[in-house]
Amino acid sequence: MRAASELLSDLLSILFPSCCQSCRENLVRNERLICTRCYIELTRTGFHLERDNYVEKLFWGRCNIVKAAVFAEYVKGGIISRLIYRLKYNGIREIGSALGELYGRELSDDGFLDDIDLLVPVPLHSRRYRKRGFNQSLLIAEGIASVCSLPVGSRNLVRRSPGGSQTIRSRIERWQNVDESFQILRPDDFAGLHLLLVDDVITTGSTIDACAEALSAVEGVRISAVALAATLV
Repeated sequence: MRAASELLSDLLSILFPSCCQSCRENLVRNERLICTRCYIELTRTGFHLERDNYVEKLFWGRCNIVKAAVFAEYVKGGIISRLIYRLKYNGIREIGSALGELYGRELSDDGFLDDIDLLVPVPLHSRRYRKRGFNQSLLIAEGIASVCSLPVGSRNLVRRSPGGSQTIRSRIERWQNVDESFQILRPDDFAGLHLLLVDDVITTGSTIDACAEALSAVEGVRISAVALAATLV
């Protein structure tokens, strides 16, 4: 029965080949969304094993972040940048959950999540959500949650102004774009918890910083952050 199933799988892959969402090469059996070569060549940072890493230092003197990490280095045209682009702008939602699951295993296996109480995806404004149809940060958070059994809280931290894309903005414009953009609807729901903010890309850290500023008014809250990628200067 298993041999027949594998034969059918191989036949379907020949007739309807699936492509790697990074390099566009055809996937083979047991490969999912990303081919083995791209998986191996992902430039992982290992920041979750390193205190005072580059991303944590972004927030020094700006907001009280307990710890921060990112999965891979964001390089224009690189593997992780192509994957995130196809997630956000081509609507390949499975990329978000798959990469979240992949990163979640690393974070869980190495103890980074041991003291985390709740995963909180960085929210989209309702207008942008309606246009895109999904929140990529929520998909990533759900992927992480699927391998570590942590709950996801996606309805308490909200974005009250649309802001617009950060992609072509300067560093100062990124800060101005998210200033006072976020709001907590029910502060008591977050009181005393260690929250892990989840985003897709950290560039200047302005979005995480704005979220942390809104959350800082919650009694006893602790805040950490992760993302799939960051630009490393």
